[in-house]
Amino acid sequence: MNPRIRAFVDLVRLPAALTVPGDTLAGAAAAGRPLGRRTWALPAASACLYWAGMALNDYADRELDAVERPERPIPSGRVRPGEALAVAVGLTAAGVGVAAAAGGRRTARTAAALAAGVWCYDLVLKPTPLGPAGMAANRALDVLLGAGPRPRAAALPAAALAVHTLGVTALSRGEVHGARRGTAEAVLAGTATAALLAAAPPRTGGAPSARAAAAALAAVFAASAGTAQAAAARTPDAATVRAATGAGIRAMIPLQAALAARAGAVGTAFGLLAAGPVARAATRVVAAT
Repeated sequence: MNPRIRAFVDLVRLPAALTVPGDTLAGAAAAGRPLGRRTWALPAASACLYWAGMALNDYADRELDAVERPERPIPSGRVRPGEALAVAVGLTAAGVGVAAAAGGRRTARTAAALAAGVWCYDLVLKPTPLGPAGMAANRALDVLLGAGPRPRAAALPAAALAVHTLGVTALSRGEVHGARRGTAEAVLAGTATAALLAAAPPRTGGAPSARAAAAALAAVFAASAGTAQAAAARTPDAATVRAATGAGIRAMIPLQAALAARAGAVGTAFGLLAAGPVARAATRVVAAT
């Protein structure tokens, strides 16, 4: 790969966006929105906003990264700060624009709120105690983006993904210097809570096959994230915490799949699950965090 292109691939953590499309698809399934051209455009909008956040993250952290992560694109000199900021602006505009074209005014407002949340997190909230909560709120908004005009119908999947994101973000703060054992234990409890929400039968009962698929996929999610998080709870050093953070990010996919199955979209659920091995292989080449 051309070194210049590779620098921007690293900047936006390109393959990590595979953990994002399931947000809007789970939200659409919960809201009863059939898959179609407009529904499928929303994961693209979501991915653009995710990549924008990654570029903005590196722009905001460029001085800290020069000390703690000098290999990243900006401190290593492969990408200039102004270029990273321009990428963030362009991808933000693309994400909101695609959402507006696909879903109309209400969806555009949700996308704009998500974009504002992304910028607020990276530029203001990230170094504060409110950082994990800000990231969790953004993930919930991403789910609601898929629900379109029926956001209340997607409240449970939004909550499940927000709880998991809260834990992953809190744990990720120990990637350089390690974490507290209590933090890792709390994150593990959050993963269990998200799994229980995903496996909970819907009020309408749902088809037995969909309930069974949701329960099985929720178990896959719990094992995917929980095993690494349990290791971090036992030994919360930086390397173990980094591994647990990566596992937690990849585990977004089976969680999204479980939530889609819970809403009756079993085909969508197993389609999402197929992205898991791809994401795992890709993150061996390009870091997800």
